[in-house]
Amino acid sequence: MASEAELAALHADLTAKQADVNRTGDEVRAMKGALKEKKVDKAEVDKVVAKLTALKLELKAAEDAYKAKAGVSKDSSEGRKKFREDVSNALERRLFYIPAFKIYGGIAGLYDYGPPGCAVKANILQFWRQHYVMEENMLEVECPCVTPEVVLKASGHVEKFTDLMVKDVKTSACYRADHLLKDAVEDLLEKNPTFAPDVVLEHKNVLARVDEFSADELGALLTKYKIVAPETKNELSKPYPFNLMFATSIGPTGTMQGFLRPETAQGIFVNFRDLLYYNGNKLPFAAAQIGQAFRNEIAPRQGLLRVREFTLAEIEHFVDPEDKSHPKFKHVKDLEFLLYPRAEQLGAEKKPVLTKIGDAVAQGIVNNETLGYFIARTYLFLTKLGIDKTRLRFRQHLASEMAHYAQDCWDAEIECSYGWIECVGLADRAAYDLKQHSEESKQPLIAFKRYDKPREVEHVVVAPDSKVLGKMLKKDNKVVKEALEAMSEEEALAMQAKLEKDGEAPLTICTTNQTFTITRDMVKIAKEKRTESGKNITPSVIEPSFGVGRIIYCLFEHSYYAREGDEQRTVFKFTPLVAPIKVTVFPLVSNAKLDEEGYQISQAMTASGVANKIDTTAISIGKRYARTDEIGVPFAITVDFETLQGGTVTLRERETTEQVRIGTKQVVGVVRSLADGVVAWSDVVAQYPKVEAKEEK
Repeated sequence: MASEAELAALHADLTAKQADVNRTGDEVRAMKGALKEKKVDKAEVDKVVAKLTALKLELKAAEDAYKAKAGVSKDSSEGRKKFREDVSNALERRLFYIPAFKIYGGIAGLYDYGPPGCAVKANILQFWRQHYVMEENMLEVECPCVTPEVVLKASGHVEKFTDLMVKDVKTSACYRADHLLKDAVEDLLEKNPTFAPDVVLEHKNVLARVDEFSADELGALLTKYKIVAPETKNELSKPYPFNLMFATSIGPTGTMQGFLRPETAQGIFVNFRDLLYYNGNKLPFAAAQIGQAFRNEIAPRQGLLRVREFTLAEIEHFVDPEDKSHPKFKHVKDLEFLLYPRAEQLGAEKKPVLTKIGDAVAQGIVNNETLGYFIARTYLFLTKLGIDKTRLRFRQHLASEMAHYAQDCWDAEIECSYGWIECVGLADRAAYDLKQHSEESKQPLIAFKRYDKPREVEHVVVAPDSKVLGKMLKKDNKVVKEALEAMSEEEALAMQAKLEKDGEAPLTICTTNQTFTITRDMVKIAKEKRTESGKNITPSVIEPSFGVGRIIYCLFEHSYYAREGDEQRTVFKFTPLVAPIKVTVFPLVSNAKLDEEGYQISQAMTASGVANKIDTTAISIGKRYARTDEIGVPFAITVDFETLQGGTVTLRERETTEQVRIGTKQVVGVVRSLADGVVAWSDVVAQYPKVEAKEEK
């Protein structure tokens, strides 16, 4: 690969030649226009066209020279693809995860976790419970995956849980329209490094808004970029919505429609009243749930990042809509990390900004303290797992991306070889969900907010006259009475004014779209003053939602590397917190006494709750180290002949490959402290004598 100076010179030459081509192209177009008006000779035009052809050949040669010298950059699409293949090969070879139903050819979007993958996932979920559920005294629940249609109708999923799809017009193969657009624009930018700044900005604006385009806008952009079916190059249909839920029927008659849940949150919302009672009828409180969710993805790809069955870990934090402060915000307000607010996304630079979360809340960039608190806690959670903080950002949803009811929404996005991936959603959903389920179920999902001292409060009281309604409206009197009682204070006062002025007022039933004429004798509307100790409120909801599989995959990529000078020796640098096995025990050679000592240490580790594995195979110690490095084991104990004589073993650390000698009676406690993060490896090296490393190859 060339030096930076050589590459800079080649890039400058490439840019200059691109400018020559652009300038001569403009000249050709101008001369062709002049030729039509007979202001120039055809020979003159042909001469400039020939010049343009020659310049294009020079430009192609300059592009080839630049690419040849630059090689395959790890940041290029080829470099990212190569890295991704290396990671995937290591993950499948060591059985972290594999395609489900593999012997039958597999099903796109379905994967099985193998032993180390299960262990990593279990460790992450255990830490999630510790970091959130235990720290915040959350109420954990477990709800069914099969959900009646009425629940998902109320939540809006039946109508709106869709992605925009296009079809190959000849083969009927289906694709996510926004994914095709994103891939095409990214490819265009990568293959044209000499685009003018304004052209680059135009394409980057498309990428910034790719998730928010309507079907018509997406269709227009697919046409503009001349996007066709990837495999066949056939024409594509216009984008249209496709509902992502898996439908099913509940019970043997098939008359009750249901769905596999697309998220776990609805189970928490419908249990709000019972959870509030369990919490002593006090706000704020949070409920949490870990469970499977299902989405019938149009074209699953990208491994664990886009699947049809996946694990979600979700929190619903219920809070007074008039007070979204958080008592623990002061503990995190000075945390500084990458935020990507709307202004930066729509600006020219399009780069996240290193910001203190306290400043972001104070400046109104983040809507409130509770949302800011959960953003900060999510930053701590992900970085403690081992996510690289320089490749983690919190992106604010653009106004056009957010639902009409949402107050503010942010995504924790992690950069991997597929680009920036949304792994955690953090949203202030206001009171939308509880209000929707209250309306559909006719059950009030509310909380009582007690005042500091009693207050005199003025209310608008609506009192329908049942006798008059029954006489005048017959069978419709019940629905009209319910509609009158359900009016807001503003609606009631408007009706009162209309009745006083005209003697009658229209009332439209929104569910049936019927309109009835209400007269003065049908209803009494008046203001009343009462002394009250509190009021009923519908709580707002702050929702952090974690895509566990996406976090795991990004962690795999962030943890993977090859030892310097030996591309075959691959390592997953998992933190002790998430490592599937915390320590391996190796008898140095095949020997019954060494094996017995090894088993004793392994048993003691197990009794202490430390995940471990003993390896008594006859291969070299270096190969055994390499084998466990490849599944991310952070520590290794070697039992040798000094163990039999002096009661000591060597303890190796994966990243530095340093070793210390330590007593067999101390090693279990030391490894337990390392695994729990109580002590660091540097503390161990300072306390115990270092020894020359056993053979590493």
